[in-house]
Amino acid sequence: MTDKRKDFVTMGGNPVTIIGKEVKVGDKAPDFTVLTNDLKPFSLKDAGDNIKIISVVPSLDTGVCEFQTTHFNQEASELGDVRILTISVDLPFAQKRFCGAKGIDKVITLSDHKDLSFGMNYGFVIEELRLLSRGIVILDKNNVVKYVEYVKEVGEHPDYDKAIEEAKKLI
Repeated sequence: MTDKRKDFVTMGGNPVTIIGKEVKVGDKAPDFTVLTNDLKPFSLKDAGDNIKIISVVPSLDTGVCEFQTTHFNQEASELGDVRILTISVDLPFAQKRFCGAKGIDKVITLSDHKDLSFGMNYGFVIEELRLLSRGIVILDKNNVVKYVEYVKEVGEHPDYDKAIEEAKKLI
């Protein structure tokens, strides 16, 4: 049975149904398989034993998603050995093109378009649109969830300062 949450998130002010298992602080991070920009499978273990910031966006082709990704790319230099993963359902080809055009070189963009593995395992799938909702998940070196933000309105920005502050506590 798939978990469904209604009235949890809105998009354009309208409620959407979020499906998948909601992760909470203290949970062991579930594994997932997504695709790299070169169409290779990428799972949680491929991110190594680093602290991880997982930045979840609906599509890199929107202003808020672009800002979220470029912002984390800029912050990466101050975070040392933290891996920053941006996950969307954009096709890997589009992600690769976006990274090249925007100079994204510190964030790893990953596509969940094929199986929605990340979205279902972390509870970010917008059922009506087959997109991921917006949010941030931070994992420690042992892949324990230390911070989660499910942004309540998909078109709004996450709390970047709080996420960076939480990641720095783990360094």
